[in-house]
Amino acid sequence: MAPLSYQGSYTIPVAILAKALQSTLNANIVDIITLVIAFMAVITTLYQVVKPNFIRHNTFLHALLSPTPVWLIVRLFGGVAAVMAYYQVGPAMIWEDNTGGMVLSGLLPTLFCVFIFAGILLPLLLDFGLLELFGTLLSKVMRPIFNLPGRSAIDCMTSWLGDGSVGILLTSKQYEDKFYTQREAAIVGTTFSAVSITFSLVVIAQVNLEHLFIPFYGAVCLAGLVAAVILPRIPPLRWKKDVFIDGSKPDRKADDLPQGYTNFTWGMHLALTKAHHVGSLNKVLVEGIKNAIDMVFGVLPVVMALGTGALMIAEHSSLFEILGQPFIPYLKLLGLPEAVAASQTIVVGFADMFIPAILAAPIDSDMTRFVIAAMSVTQLIYMSEVGALLLGSKIPVSIIELFVIFILRTLVTLPVIVGVAHLVF
Repeated sequence: MAPLSYQGSYTIPVAILAKALQSTLNANIVDIITLVIAFMAVITTLYQVVKPNFIRHNTFLHALLSPTPVWLIVRLFGGVAAVMAYYQVGPAMIWEDNTGGMVLSGLLPTLFCVFIFAGILLPLLLDFGLLELFGTLLSKVMRPIFNLPGRSAIDCMTSWLGDGSVGILLTSKQYEDKFYTQREAAIVGTTFSAVSITFSLVVIAQVNLEHLFIPFYGAVCLAGLVAAVILPRIPPLRWKKDVFIDGSKPDRKADDLPQGYTNFTWGMHLALTKAHHVGSLNKVLVEGIKNAIDMVFGVLPVVMALGTGALMIAEHSSLFEILGQPFIPYLKLLGLPEAVAASQTIVVGFADMFIPAILAAPIDSDMTRFVIAAMSVTQLIYMSEVGALLLGSKIPVSIIELFVIFILRTLVTLPVIVGVAHLVF
């Protein structure tokens, strides 16, 4: 997770490795992804019918191939959509460049490569004491301000410097391993899976305001901080249970420092104890490969299905424009020029983060384009990636809750962003 300067920008080693793999597989990567998603649709269906013993008695494979009926339907639609987008057959609304074609060829190659390296290398982050050390050091900041464990700061740093999808993978694994409660996992997944600096550059470039990147990213960070303080304190995140994945309750006394220790010495003690129990290199490697398989084979079909579905709604219906209508008085109240045009971009960000910036490009007002670009980044939850990843993970959130959180983030962050925009313009 260490930040590196690479080709003129800061990123993390996992992102560099992912880009290198994507470049190497360039000609075949879409073929591989289509095969993976189609294979999962077929093999999951067969397993529901046949249930061979060698899979049924393997805990990992059984869990991978036993989705609930709803998620089975999602996985099947993902397989069908991937094949249709690959061969460009069937209804065009499923496979065209702005819907399934964009998810399959534009988004999934990056996720595929990130998942492989993030999954394999994740045990190095989780099992050797880094989170224990930073968790203890940062608990005095994270617990009083956000009511979260100190170790959640690592998730935020991972997302900010590298990729939000890696942050969600990290959050999900920590929830499964009982380091986060249901409430904490939901808060971290929906509030701290921030958009990387690199992608923020792409968004601001789309609206032709690259020269304003510093105030733009300052507005994004400030608005994100305000949302992170407010949203966990209101429903639906406030209603999440403070229990672990198995229903047990956390021991808050475990956060207290034992007598004779400082934050650093206690953090080092916990870190060294964790590292001492690692076991063999083979065990670490097997765990990493399982992580990668779980993400590649389990989550990619979900992203394909939900991303395609959301983009179809955005492209071929006026639903998001209608849902944006109530925001017009709010935008006018905030003094934003071209409020009607801006309102049409607000809710469409739930489908894909990049769509608002595309729709904003023809708007004349620099201030309005600035606000739309910053808003699309701080909304955070979009179904073509982050939303689909959250739903495909073990993190306890529903699609309705994600939409409510998306709207609340928009309402909370807009005044902050517009306030910065008024100072800049």
